Amino acid sequence: MAMGTARSASDDEDGLDATPMSEINVTPMVDVMLVLLIIFMVAAPLMTTGVPVQLPKTTAAKVAQSQKPLEVSIDKDGNPFIAKDGFTPETILPRLKQLRGENPDQVVLVRGDRDVPYGKIMEVMGLVGQAGFTKVSLIAQSAGGAPAAGTPR
Repeated sequence: MAMGTARSASDDEDGLDATPMSEINVTPMVDVMLVLLIIFMVAAPLMTTGVPVQLPKTTAAKVAQSQKPLEVSIDKDGNPFIAKDGFTPETILPRLKQLRGENPDQVVLVRGDRDVPYGKIMEVMGLVGQAGFTKVSLIAQSAGGAPAAGTPR
């Protein structure tokens, strides 16, 4: 026998329990949120466009451009160069340290002849690192013939 009170059909006209439901139906809320999301996704790019204006002319100086990178080259005989000045592996390190002292944020581009052994290029890059430069890139030539620089490490 079941415990509890016995109910008759006269308690409810339909014979169904008329207690209030304690669950919330979230489906309409989700539908409204999805519609709002779509509206904002469509409207957001429209809000970012600027108003076309004619800017006034000024006599103020231009903002300083970033400086020209320092180029270290290695010729086909394995001799290092800074710009067009030739050095030996022993004398290039003091010059690199001097240049590092003048400008610590200098970007260094290393160019090596294709016939130079990889180890020789790595020696010169090691000297550049020993001098304290942190922004070093290798330069290669793209297939189209224009020089292409790598990203600084």
